[in-house]
Amino acid sequence: MKIKTGISPLSNRDLLVPYALPYLAYVGIASAARNILPSELSYVLKIIIVPGLIYWAWKWYCPLTGPKKIAGSVVAGIWFGIAGTVLWCVLMKPFALHDAPAWTKTQFMLKLFTASLIVPVFEELFIRGFVLRAAFQWDMNRKNKVKSPLKHMLDHDSINDVRPGACTMTAVVISSIVFAAGHMREQWPAAIVFSVLMAVLWIVRKDLLSCIIAHGTTNFTLALYVYLTGQWGLW
Repeated sequence: MKIKTGISPLSNRDLLVPYALPYLAYVGIASAARNILPSELSYVLKIIIVPGLIYWAWKWYCPLTGPKKIAGSVVAGIWFGIAGTVLWCVLMKPFALHDAPAWTKTQFMLKLFTASLIVPVFEELFIRGFVLRAAFQWDMNRKNKVKSPLKHMLDHDSINDVRPGACTMTAVVISSIVFAAGHMREQWPAAIVFSVLMAVLWIVRKDLLSCIIAHGTTNFTLALYVYLTGQWGLW
């Protein structure tokens, strides 16, 4: 991966690998688990490998905080996260398997830890931190009639130049499709609506911190709901 030095900002092409690699590693391990790996081992690998990649790439990431107070982002993140759980349950119910097998206690705890603390960080960094901002820049290039808007976005623009909260409807649609693509087919409606909800939070709070907290809150409360009700097909 080419890394520019000096005062020149990193282009989006330079930043793609650091933002995407933890996401792709998680998806790759999950895909392997469905075919060859026991679920417990797959989650152990996720817990070891993905945070290691995030740590390696951290120096290239944009700030998690924005212009508004952190306390407000924490509160907003929790409320949006609870709303995300409600929406997920409602939208997943028609597609969920009613006889889905229960997870063992070990499987549940490993998945709860991963989904609540690791997934929100790398997914929000990639989807709202990179994809949504890059899509916004491509959309603005297109509207401004820039020659080769995609190439210009990759080689001349940097997501670090996007002002906090900046967004267009096109960027929301593209980022939501990418977010849904990382989920199982029956989860697509819920995943798209959840992604739109996180985009709204990004616009309102103008930071990634609130999105990460909301995502973690949704995953944690959804896990507790599934555990207490036995509706394992929702998760």
